[in-house]
Amino acid sequence: MYLEKKKIFLAGATGMVGSGIIEYLLRNFPGTRIRAAYYKNTKPFIHDKRIEYVFCDLLSDKDCLRAAKGCDCAVMAAAVPENAATFSQGVNYFRGDNILINLNMLKAFSAFKLERVVFLSSATVYSQAAGSLREDDMDLNQEPNARQFCTGWSFRFIEKMCRFWQEETRGGMIVLRLANVFGPYARFDPKNSNFIPALVRKASRKIDPFIVWGAPEVVRDVLYREDAAAGIVCALNADNIKNDCFNLGSGVATKVSDVVKCAITCAGYFPKIKYDKNGPVTVKARILDVSKISRLLSWRAQVTPKEGIRKTFQWWQENKRRWKK
Repeated sequence: MYLEKKKIFLAGATGMVGSGIIEYLLRNFPGTRIRAAYYKNTKPFIHDKRIEYVFCDLLSDKDCLRAAKGCDCAVMAAAVPENAATFSQGVNYFRGDNILINLNMLKAFSAFKLERVVFLSSATVYSQAAGSLREDDMDLNQEPNARQFCTGWSFRFIEKMCRFWQEETRGGMIVLRLANVFGPYARFDPKNSNFIPALVRKASRKIDPFIVWGAPEVVRDVLYREDAAAGIVCALNADNIKNDCFNLGSGVATKVSDVVKCAITCAGYFPKIKYDKNGPVTVKARILDVSKISRLLSWRAQVTPKEGIRKTFQWWQENKRRWKK
């Protein structure tokens, strides 16, 4: 296995996805060491002798160089948090930080000739389209969804910079376009939470009436945190793949109404549900075709959306007094 006895640089180590990657590596790769970057209000909460935490401002190229030195490979899992509400704020919200932090990391990886890198991109690179989206459905002649214009183009640009890094350095670069990842350690704060943590939080409080942004028939591809971590590590560890792009999702169509039903069932109450169709929403339907990653890397999500929501609700019930994100 490639990762055994390697040193991994992990950006975004204290986020939902980053912490999931750490937990997966600790369970499955005992000889691997992790240099985990964190910043400001994201203090480390997973402790193990195999983890070296470093305080790192990814907007500083000097910090990126310091953090990447001595590492063999990397996962670029850091991003400015966004949701339907922040998407609706347009360019006034998006300051380009996601672009800058990723360019700084690529510059550092180039300086130290890292062997292999995984970049976590986003399904926002796709234009609004019906059906299940394949990797080659990203058409640069078509705009991303209007509400995700800045985010979609930013991720498209970073993907191109990843390809340029690969061509210049001859290192391995895997791009993963993620679905809606959810689970423990997500952002539950109403100001910046995504839709599943937001609905879980409301259900936990037994709010009645239960207000939901958008329409019940809106469809998303949702992926539980542990499955996302397993897919990311699988891509980083793949000996047979050096440079490629994969969708990373459940491949299952999950309606907003399904999430609502599951969340209130977990809470054990039956409120009056009201759908606010004037609230901020993005695309009506987006599902990822995951046949490529299943075929080439033998990875597929193991946790159903319903089971993932149940686990997320249970975690939130047990941790809501201490978890402030």
